[in-house]
Order: sequence, then structure tokens, then C-alpha cells
Amino acid sequence: MQPTRPDRPFLANWLRRTRRQLAPSGKLTETSLLLSQREGLTPEHWSAWLRQVLEGELVPTIDELTSIDSILAKPKPPGPTHADSLLLF
Repeated sequence: MQPTRPDRPFLANWLRRTRRQLAPSGKLTETSLLLSQREGLTPEHWSAWLRQVLEGELVPTIDELTSIDSILAKPKPPGPTHADSLLLF
């Protein structure tokens, strides 16, 4: 992996968004644990790796980026069920 380059606007946007998502206390640790379960290696490895990515020292592969995004994605709130819709009438 190579250092972050400013000629990659997609990566710069992804880094900004991911830094915000991992800012709350414990979120980086939680993400490291989930990456460890999904990808192998230790949570400590993933924690150090994530910090290097967030600091621009490493550039994630598309697979790594996708894996992180899938972990950080907010779950879609459940919509009303058919039965709930009938209760409105």
C-alpha cells in the first residue's frame, strides 16, 4: 500500500467520512474487532492498520475499503409492516 495521494478525490472523501464515523469513543475498537472476525488477524493489528489508514500512511485496497464501509454502514430502519399499515385504517 502507498501513502494517500491528493489526486484521488474519492479516497479523500472516503477518508473524511470514515474519520467522522470512527471518531466516537470505542468505534475504532469495535470496527477492529469486527474486521478481525471477518478477515482474520488480531484486533490489535486492525486497530493499528486503521490508524495508519486514517492518518494517510496507508491506502486501503478496494476490498478493505468495502469491508470497512459494510461495517460502518448504518442499518436501514425497518419500514412499517403490512399489518402495521392496516392498523392505520
